[in-house]
Amino acid sequence: MLRLLFRLSLVSLAFLILVACDRHQEESLPGVTEVLVPEFGDTFIEASIGDASTLLPVLAADSASSAINGLVYSGLLRYNGQLELEGELAESWEVSDDNRTLTFHLRRDVRWHDGTAFTSSDVKFTYELYIDPEIPTAYAEAFSQVNRIETPDPYTFIAHYDVPYAPALLSWATAVHPRHLLEGTDIIRSPLARHPIGTGPYRFVEWVSGEKIVLEANQDYFEGPPYIKRVVYRIIPDVSTQFLELQTGSLDFMGLTPLQYDRQTDTLAFRRNFNKYRYLSFGYTYLGYNLRRPMFADKLVRQALSYAIDEQELIDGVLLGYGEVATGPYKPDTWVYNPDVRRYHYNPEKARQLLAEAGWQDTTGDGILNKDGQRLAFTIITNQGNDLRIKTGEIIQRRFREIGVDVRLRVVEWATFLKEFINPGNFDATILGWSGGPEPDQYNIWHSSKTAPGQLNFIGFEHPEVDELLERGRRVFDQQQRKEYYDRFQEILAEEQPYTFLYVSEALPAVSRRFRGIEPAPAGIRYNFQHWFVPMAEQKYAR
Repeated sequence: MLRLLFRLSLVSLAFLILVACDRHQEESLPGVTEVLVPEFGDTFIEASIGDASTLLPVLAADSASSAINGLVYSGLLRYNGQLELEGELAESWEVSDDNRTLTFHLRRDVRWHDGTAFTSSDVKFTYELYIDPEIPTAYAEAFSQVNRIETPDPYTFIAHYDVPYAPALLSWATAVHPRHLLEGTDIIRSPLARHPIGTGPYRFVEWVSGEKIVLEANQDYFEGPPYIKRVVYRIIPDVSTQFLELQTGSLDFMGLTPLQYDRQTDTLAFRRNFNKYRYLSFGYTYLGYNLRRPMFADKLVRQALSYAIDEQELIDGVLLGYGEVATGPYKPDTWVYNPDVRRYHYNPEKARQLLAEAGWQDTTGDGILNKDGQRLAFTIITNQGNDLRIKTGEIIQRRFREIGVDVRLRVVEWATFLKEFINPGNFDATILGWSGGPEPDQYNIWHSSKTAPGQLNFIGFEHPEVDELLERGRRVFDQQQRKEYYDRFQEILAEEQPYTFLYVSEALPAVSRRFRGIEPAPAGIRYNFQHWFVPMAEQKYAR
C-alpha cells in the first residue's frame, strides 16, 4: 500500500494514525482481570511486505521506512491516544495571539543515541534540511511556510510565520535530525540512511537488506527505556506467508486481511494466543488516473469509470463488510467530512452514456470502445503483497470490460513500483491508498505545485479553485470556516473524479496475547508502544 508517510503528517498523511470505533477489541477469553507490574525484556517481531528505502526521515517516502523511523527518531510534538498534540522533545510551547509565532521550550535531558546532547541547533538544522532545494524531499511544503527561525539559547526554538498556518504545530512533529552527524555532508549518500542515529525509544542495530531490520531499546531514552527490549521487522512480501508465520508464533503482530480476521482466526487456538482488534482507519483506497494520459483528460471518462464500479461490491466481496464507501479523502466520522458530495452509485448504463458523450464508440464490433483509432484500453498497476488491492483490481477489471473498456492488471514489486512507475509518473492508472490523520490539510497531494516527479500529486491533478481552497484552508484556525473551504474542495473532487474513491477499510490487527499494556484509543493501538510489556513468566526470547 502506498502510504507515503512520515512522522505524523505534513500533508495529512501520517504514520498510520487510526481511529478506534466502539469495537476496539474482539472476543477475549474469560478470566479474572489482570493487574500486572510492567517488566523489561522480550522481543517483538512483525513483518513488512517491503523493505525500507532509507532511514533518514527527510528522504523517506514509504511506510516501511517510516515505521522504523518512528521508533528511532523523535519530533518536538506527537499525538497521544486521544489524537491530541503533546510534547515529545518539547516540554512546552506557546502560540502567539496572532497565530504567527510558535515558541518551543525543549527538554534538557535528551541525548542522541551516540551520547551527544540534543539542542535547539538540531531543530534549526532540521528546518534548514527540509527547505534545502537540493534535498529531494516530499515534505518541504510545511517548512516553506516559515518566515524565519530563532534559537536564542540551546533549549528554545522559535518559528515565525508571515501569515497564520493552521497545520503549523503538527509540522513540528516531524523527526528531528542530528546536526553534528549530518551538517556539511552529502545527505543523499549519508551512511545514516543505513545506520540511523536518533533520540527515540529504540536504537538501530542491524539491517539485512530484504530480510530484516533490528532495533533495541534505548536505555537512555528521556522518558525511560521502553519495556520491550528488541523490535524486529522481517521482510515478508506475501501476506499469506505472514499469516502462516503468525500462526506458528514466529510473528507477534500482523494486520489481518478480512478473510483471515473473519474466517481463519475464529478458533480456540488462535484466541488463546492472540488478541484481535478492529477499528475504522483514517486511510482510504482509490483508483487514481494519470491525468497526463489523453484518455483521462476528459472528466466524462473518469465519471463513467466511477459509475462502472460497484463500491459496495468491493466492500462486501473484498473487505467482507469490514469497511465503508469512500466519497473523498476524509474519513466519514470526522468533522471535515462532507456527506453531500456527488455520489457515483453503480450504474453501468450511465457509464456507457457518458462514454458515448465523450465520443467513445464500438465501431469495430470487438466489444471495446474506440475513438479516433484508439481503443479505450489501459493498464492498472498496484503493488505486490496487498491481496486486497489485487482482488479489488480484478473486480474492477471485470466491471470495466462490461462497459467496453479493456483493462490489464499488473502487480509490481514494491520498490520497483515506486521507483519505476509511481515516482516518475510512468503509469496509466493505479490502485493505491493514503493514510491520514486529524489534520485536514491536503496541499501536498492535490495542489498543482506538487506534480513534479517524486512529489505526492503524482497523477498530475491541476485545478485553480482547488489550489485556492487549499491555500485558504491552511490559513485559518476557525474550524467552521475551514470546513467551508474543505466542503467545497470535496465537491470539486467528487465532480472531477481524478480518483475513483473506493473504500475506507477497517484496521484488523492481531497481537500476541503475551503483550500487555495495549490500550485501544482514538489513535488506535500503537501510539503507546513503548509502554507495552511482557510478564517475566511469559517472555519468549532471552533477555
